[in-house]
Parts: sequence; C-alpha cells; structure tokens
Amino acid sequence: MATTTALNVLLVEDDDGDALLVEEELSLAGSPHSVTRVRTIAEACAVIGQEPDCVLLDLGLPDSVGLDGLGELQRRSEAAFVVLTGLADEQQGVAALSAGAQDYLVKGAVDGAGLLRAIRYAVERRGAERSAAALREAELAARENIRLERGLLPSPILHHPRVRISTAYRAGRRSALLGGDFFDVVEAADGRIHVVIGDVSGHSADEAALGAALRIAWRTLIFNESHDEGVLPTMDRVLTCERHSEEIFATAVTLAISDDLRRADVRLAGHPAPLLLAEGATAPMQAAPQAPLGSGLTETWAATAVDLPPTWSMLLYTDGLYEGHDGEERLGMTGLRRLLDAGMPPGGLQSLIAEVERRNGGPLSDDVATLLLTACADA
Repeated sequence: MATTTALNVLLVEDDDGDALLVEEELSLAGSPHSVTRVRTIAEACAVIGQEPDCVLLDLGLPDSVGLDGLGELQRRSEAAFVVLTGLADEQQGVAALSAGAQDYLVKGAVDGAGLLRAIRYAVERRGAERSAAALREAELAARENIRLERGLLPSPILHHPRVRISTAYRAGRRSALLGGDFFDVVEAADGRIHVVIGDVSGHSADEAALGAALRIAWRTLIFNESHDEGVLPTMDRVLTCERHSEEIFATAVTLAISDDLRRADVRLAGHPAPLLLAEGATAPMQAAPQAPLGSGLTETWAATAVDLPPTWSMLLYTDGLYEGHDGEERLGMTGLRRLLDAGMPPGGLQSLIAEVERRNGGPLSDDVATLLLTACADA
C-alpha cells in the first residue's frame, strides 16, 4: 500500500477559534501532518526558515495590510501558500493568486478533506512552478552561453585566390559550442598566411575561456606584425597569467606559409604535427617537437622550414580526433592516416569526425578541432 508523505504546515492565524477549527479539520482528515501555529507575520518570519511545505495564511492579521504579509513571507520561503479569507474578502483571495499564492480558501467553506486536498494540490503546484522556473533559467543561461561562445569562435581572415579553408569543431562538453581547443587563420599584409591550432588541457568552461584568450592573443600579435619567434613566448606568458591552476598547460602549432605557398615555417609546442596530403600520400610535416605552453620547460620555440609541393592540402587537428577507439584498439595516428589515405570523405571534415565517432561507437569524450587548408593549382 502506498504511503502518503507527511506535510509540514505553518498556520498564520491570529484568531484562536479559526486556528482551532483548521487544526481540528486537518486532524479529522486523517493524513499525516504537523501544524505549527503563529499569530503574526513577525512570528512567521521567525520560524519560516524551517521551510514548511505549505503556509496557511490569514490575510486579516494585526501586523500586515492587504497582501503585504504574503509578499514578505514569499521573499523568505519557497513554500506553497494558501491564503485564508472571510466570506466578505473573497476578492482578496483572487488578488493573492495574482501575487503568487497557489490557492485561496474561504474560512468555513471547506471540510478537512477539502482543506487537506487544497494543501496537497498547492504543494504540488508550487513544485511544478519551481521546476518550470528552473527550466526557464537553464534555457536562458544555455542560450546566453551559446551567444557568448559563438562570439568567441573565429572568423578566419583569408583572401588568397589559391587557398581554400574548411573547419569543423566539436566540443567535448555536452550542449556546448566551445571547448578548450582553438584555431585561427589570418592572412597578413605581406601575403603570408598565419595559422594556429591548440588544445588547453581540461574540458571545463574555464579551459574554454582560456583557449579563447590564447586565440585572441595570437590574432592580436599577428595583427600587430610581431616577429614570428615572439608569438609563442607571448602566448606562454598569457597562459601562465590567465590559468586557474599551475597544472594547466596548452599544446599548439603555428605555421607561417609564404605568399607563393611553397614554404611553411612550423613551430610545434607539444602538439601533433599537421598532416600534409599531397601526391596521393598522407604524412606528418617533419618539424622539431618542442615543449607545451605553460610547461616551464622552455622560453623559445624554434621554427622548422618545410618545403611544400605545388599543390597540397594540410590538415591541422587536435588529439581528440585520433584518441578514440576503432573496435578494441585506439584509432591513433596510424588509423587516422589510413583513413585519410583513402581520401577526404565527400562531406569534408564533418564527415571525417562522424566516421571517427562511428568507429569509436559513439561521441568522442575530448574536444575536437580540425582545420583543412588546400592550395589549388594556378588558374
């Protein structure tokens, strides 16, 4: 047999006869409950912190006028409110509903069963209202986060007639647009194409914000025409100043591609090397591996000059792309290169990520950022 949850009721009633009638009617109803009776709003304020399930509130109290007492108690408690009125004051009960009460009852017009039913309905209604309010707040917060995150996603600046760019991003956090991975592309005034991709350790909103800060710092340095060798050291300083823990680090790779598209200066800061897709083969760009940002292991990052063929595609990515599984084994770099040796899927990077997820048996737990640059033949 199902049991009924006991109710804790706070009765705010200055008339002893009316209070006794309410208590007796509830007692005759036979449902488990406890009633705490006070006579004034001041007394109610002193005990309402115990969070009753329902407050039975007489609107005719000596220390409140109209609905003032209801408003005062509502500011102090999330309880359900049922107001009690006399026959001549029924309109006040209707006004109390507009002010947020869950129900009103006319004194003497209901028996114990009706009173108890009104209390239980009020409690259920109040619970539904709180849930709906929490859902609305969550939806508003989610929409605001999406607007903020969309504003932090990059808009690559690239005008070179022979270069095409495509990107795909998949945040590891549920319902998020932005994770700790970041990327950007800027074509400088001298015609060189600057590229960055990176990965902040961790997956929370803090790491997402830090990734956005590093990307904006990188873009600012490129706009300011900073010397290439000073870009990663400056980003390293930004990271160490902005991170919330000394354990946080970031991997990154930067490229400066010549205006004729035949050479790239590559700097690796603990990040996997870009993959060069050219002449029917997929191979990592041969650049010297160096320490991540924030590791404290180095203050400089040297460039490796890589010659490029007349036409090429270059895939930059974060490790979330290959750290998933392929059956019982990890996909790994070998599996990723095998996928790309068969050619980029018709749907591009989104299809590539979808195929990796299919092999993984579900969504990837880590953030994934991918960026594909393609140098076409001269027109």
